[in-house]
Amino acid sequence: MTRTSLAHLSPVEQLRAPRLTRRLVQLLLGLALYGGSMALIVRASLGLDPWDVLHAGIVGHTSFSFGTVVVIVGFVVLLLWIPLRQLPGFGTLANVVLIGVACDVALGVISTPDGFWARLAMLVAGVVLNALAGALYIGSQLGTGPRDGLMTGLTRRTGRSVRLVRTSIEVSVLVVGFLLGGAVGLGTVVYALAIGPLVHWMLPWATVDLGAHPIVREEMALIGD
Repeated sequence: MTRTSLAHLSPVEQLRAPRLTRRLVQLLLGLALYGGSMALIVRASLGLDPWDVLHAGIVGHTSFSFGTVVVIVGFVVLLLWIPLRQLPGFGTLANVVLIGVACDVALGVISTPDGFWARLAMLVAGVVLNALAGALYIGSQLGTGPRDGLMTGLTRRTGRSVRLVRTSIEVSVLVVGFLLGGAVGLGTVVYALAIGPLVHWMLPWATVDLGAHPIVREEMALIGD
């Protein structure tokens, strides 16, 4: 279990906290990089992370682009916050829209390379960039993404461990995505094993220090469990 100290702020407090310009720039950069990293993993064609297995499975049964499905699923997950009494921050709403848009833009310019080793290198680059992007947008302290918020909301409401809730969610979306035809493979395993340790290593560096501002209330947030 990895524990990283982050400020626990309401949506309004997130915007009132210090260093807002820096945090907004970091948030937008992180979301753009996240979408780009998703495109790298998709184009590597070696298997996707659980949520993208679901996205790819849905794409196979619709006329929507990959990024459009990412946006739609994000909004659906956000609706699940309502019974959990979760409040989305600015970063949450930006996450829903911008990652899918950035992913489609990147997919439009990135192609699948020839040869296994070139595709493996693209996969590794995508996973590392995904971790960096996640650390950047989480560290901006402007709200969790819809999928992360679902995990933390269920953890609070059920009293179960983050490990159990996160695993249950990801296994569920992986199974549904696989049944819909989403790609499961080496990339799925690499992502599952690497993403937690990578985010754990990068998050302290990426977290914006909010100092001793009166509205900042510190708590231990569970990241990468």
